[in-house]
Amino acid sequence: MGSPQKLTLPLIDVGPLLSGSPSSLSVSSCANEIDSACRDSGFFRITNHGVDAELRQRLDKLSREFFALDNAEKAKSAMPLAGSAWRGWFGVGDELTSGVPDRKEGLYIGQQLPATDPRVIARTPLHGANLYPQVPADLGACADEWFAAMQNLGAALMRGVALGLQMPADWFARTIAREPTCLFRIFHYPPIDILHLPQDGISEWGVAEHTDYGLLTILAQDDCGGLQVRIPGTAKSEGLRSSSDDEIWLDVPAEPDVFVVNIGDMLDRLTLGRYRSTAHRVKNSSGRERMSYPFFIDPSWDASVEPLPLDGTPPADDVSRRWDGTSVQAWTGTYGDYLTSKVSKVFPALFATLK
Repeated sequence: MGSPQKLTLPLIDVGPLLSGSPSSLSVSSCANEIDSACRDSGFFRITNHGVDAELRQRLDKLSREFFALDNAEKAKSAMPLAGSAWRGWFGVGDELTSGVPDRKEGLYIGQQLPATDPRVIARTPLHGANLYPQVPADLGACADEWFAAMQNLGAALMRGVALGLQMPADWFARTIAREPTCLFRIFHYPPIDILHLPQDGISEWGVAEHTDYGLLTILAQDDCGGLQVRIPGTAKSEGLRSSSDDEIWLDVPAEPDVFVVNIGDMLDRLTLGRYRSTAHRVKNSSGRERMSYPFFIDPSWDASVEPLPLDGTPPADDVSRRWDGTSVQAWTGTYGDYLTSKVSKVFPALFATLK
């Protein structure tokens, strides 16, 4: 007998979603692949995504230049300076997952809004102007260019999700994501020696087990690796690590020009658990610094996400399989309420200053 086949995330060519007619066979096939991946693991990889490799390389270069600066220089764009907009730099250990400081630092970026926007005047959390570093001078413009490219790709992927659910391609754009909440993060994971971790109270995990909050996340990353996805099922396949008999932690390939896509809590809620908002985590044990670039496509701030009337029987309540023991199906309120409740636990000290 041969060795067991090693599990990996599906690789989907999303080119048809960017250029094809919603009624074409190639678009329908792509949508079906996305639907299958969302029901199976909630994660997939994409190629032919239309984002220029030169742009990614430029963003990577400029981001590394910024994180190589000393903390005093980076603190000139620290998040508290942006107020309720929640933009700017945070240091290693400042962001929490499940109450434990993560071993990473980052730069928070969002949709650029003028001071005259009603949401900014009302000090709506996560709405405002970006707080870009002055050094390197080109990072802000490059990040804006990346933001626009991700918005375009995200809109195409949401068309694919809608078609996979047997709905019109523009369903999300006409309903819960008319004005999507789009957020971008640049994360830097410093190299660590796992055998000799400093006793600084910061987790060994770059980011501990969690799920994302919204609809879709598009992740670009460097070649270091470290992302792991929790997949229910047998743990006996070759090359897999397990924390229990019914799940595995799958190492996601580190392919800079192949993006990783996963669904968030609101797609899980929308489909009553047919689509899986899957837990994942990051540990940088490469011996090098790791860079990642997650972009989040979420519902409109004021949207109420209610389950769709889909065929078939949905899975049982999600509390038992959720990493935090809470149910996204039991949530009531707008997406803005949901996101604020989550982010307040990620940056509790910053949130306390904004009350």
